[in-house]
Amino acid sequence: MIRPILVRALPNYRIYLEFSDGAMGEVDLSDLAGHGVFDAWNDYAFFQQVYIGEHREVKWSTDIELCPDSLYLRLTGKTPEELFPNSAASNHLPELCRF
Repeated sequence: MIRPILVRALPNYRIYLEFSDGAMGEVDLSDLAGHGVFDAWNDYAFFQQVYIGEHREVKWSTDIELCPDSLYLRLTGKTPEELFPNSAASNHLPELCRF
């Protein structure tokens, strides 16, 4: 299982991520900013509090977290089928782990 091992907030609603398989880079989350619970990101000090939760999730609070698998897909450009080649669930990842 690929895990996020480092997350750091960057300007303009981006985060820098490193994963256990060596994948690393920036993910732009600006499409989420200002919508619903992501209004909290309007306070940049809050956005900077990003961390990795105990279940691999990328979190800002108990109310705001993102699925590490979706972030990995955004970062690498891989498809769910590439990430989970032997899983029937790979066909449903966009519904299960979408943001």
